[in-house]
Amino acid sequence: MAWISSYRKEQGYSESTIKSYVVILKVLKNRGAKLSDPESVKEVVAQQETWSRGRQWNVCKAYTLYLKTQGLTWTKPRYKPVPKIPFIPTEKEIDELIAGSSIQLATFLQMLKETGARRGEIYQLNWSNIDFVSNTVRITPEKGSNPRLFKMSNKLITMLSRLPRENEKIWIYHSAFNLSRSFRKQRKRIASKLGNPRLFKIHFHTFRHWKATTEYAKTKDILYVQKLLGHKNLKSTLRCTQLLALPQNEEYICKTATNLDEAKELIEAGFTYITQMDNTKIFRKRKTSYLGP
Repeated sequence: MAWISSYRKEQGYSESTIKSYVVILKVLKNRGAKLSDPESVKEVVAQQETWSRGRQWNVCKAYTLYLKTQGLTWTKPRYKPVPKIPFIPTEKEIDELIAGSSIQLATFLQMLKETGARRGEIYQLNWSNIDFVSNTVRITPEKGSNPRLFKMSNKLITMLSRLPRENEKIWIYHSAFNLSRSFRKQRKRIASKLGNPRLFKIHFHTFRHWKATTEYAKTKDILYVQKLLGHKNLKSTLRCTQLLALPQNEEYICKTATNLDEAKELIEAGFTYITQMDNTKIFRKRKTSYLGP
């Protein structure tokens, strides 16, 4: 099915999306569907009792794109995924998963944790996206998102410096599929070793949900979280974020002002007034690693 890969690359689809849709079409054929006959596809999809509504919806989406490559259309069945509350692990569980992984995977997961970026956005990073002078990483968007710039922690910088730099690519994985397979294998080993089955609920996208939720809990600013995730639509941010009051080890930047102009400047920079001592006003703002687009 090289033609579908070519078509989807022309339309800007990621490598992982292309492969998943090709697999879906092969599954339909193996289960008796005739791809040239939409009614046959509808019948096969309806017969899959073990498929969730979300799975059926995704299969129909893949088949719709297949028909576009053939210049055809169909009346798509009205399958819709059932909304689910995403699993939000504790930071300890995320750190345990990172600590137990190989250096390559651990660095990849640490990057996910600090940026909240999508798997594909991190997977496509090159060394040119890393600035070791300013200690920042520039995220090139996918799925119509906005570009972002993040400050990296000393931990992440150290982890990156330990990786080999044999070419422009950061990661050794030949494909996103190989990356996912390695992650599942190592996650199983770590969950078994720690006796914590909750780790099986952690997927790459879980890091994005965790980042969104914890940043909202820190800032109470949904528009800030939207910019951090790169969403162009606030509805996407609301779906990704669980508006929970999670316990945080909060860190703040503190500033002082002795006159009206200094106080005004701090407020415009996002600082909050706390109190006054010895004719000096004290302000604070939560620390963040996100620097902007």
